[in-house]
Amino acid sequence: MSETYLNKIINEDALKALPTLAENSIDLVLTDPPYFLDKMDNRWDEKKVASTKYHHVIKSLPAGMRFDREQGKNFYDWYYKISKEILRVLKPGGFFFSFSSPRLYHRMVSAMDDAGFLIRDGFIWLYTQNQPKAMSLNHFIDRLNENEKSRDNLKKQLHGWKTPQIKSCFEPIVMAQKEAEGTFLENFRKYNVGLLNTHVKIGKEMYPSNVISTDSINEVVDKCFLISKPDKKEKGDFNFHRTVKPLSLCEYIIRLTTYSNEAIVLDPFAGSGTTLVAAKNLGRKFVGIDINKEYIEIGRRRIKSFEADYSINNGVPEKKQLKFLLS
Repeated sequence: MSETYLNKIINEDALKALPTLAENSIDLVLTDPPYFLDKMDNRWDEKKVASTKYHHVIKSLPAGMRFDREQGKNFYDWYYKISKEILRVLKPGGFFFSFSSPRLYHRMVSAMDDAGFLIRDGFIWLYTQNQPKAMSLNHFIDRLNENEKSRDNLKKQLHGWKTPQIKSCFEPIVMAQKEAEGTFLENFRKYNVGLLNTHVKIGKEMYPSNVISTDSINEVVDKCFLISKPDKKEKGDFNFHRTVKPLSLCEYIIRLTTYSNEAIVLDPFAGSGTTLVAAKNLGRKFVGIDINKEYIEIGRRRIKSFEADYSINNGVPEKKQLKFLLS
């Protein structure tokens, strides 16, 4: 990997930046791509997403809720191209973790599978804090060319019945892997990737799991799946990104899959930089890519402001205090 890119965030379209990275140079890809849900696509514009000016039909409809079958098709076509480039830059045996919305998870996984990745597993990030998105039909009923009594009766008939959008309390994360060269042992001895570190624990010192929770739910769930909650400072008061992931979640995946401090973690949709902060905090190298200059500045500020509490020595976490600065 060229020193030009190490510990930097590249301001570029991922499809233009990825081809400039050397093949077989990345240990892990961990990313949260655009979900292709109504304005949240590869042309993501923070101002459009935030502004009610661009909402469709129903002015109160939040970005991402408009249903369109073409969203999934467009997502697949785009992510297939992204996945082809990621397959090229990953070392043999390297892992590719990608967040998704539950509704388009199948499109994302199919794109990665068809690009040549082995789909090893699917992780679930479980949480309790989310808002119901289903809508009442009363505002449509009010527009019917019927008398008031008929409309009122219809409202009573459909009381509690809403549009088919259930409260979403999890995000899926695909765990894909580039095919190894030879056996797992042969591949690991050559590239230092392809195996999982079972010294990493979850919950109350439990074996690593593909279910992750950052919210306290109950004694049984917390025992098996809880990782540390995000603290108040980790996002940053200056961070206006809409989909910031918990630092502990990204650290969990990085610790699980990367072996040494020489490992390079790539996030081609770096956003506000959570994956990069996690990599830096764990002593790993990183490469970030994002098309949004404002997000890049947020990421840079976060990287500079964070102190790492843990380092990794031969895969085992050790407590320390170390200040990292952006290279």
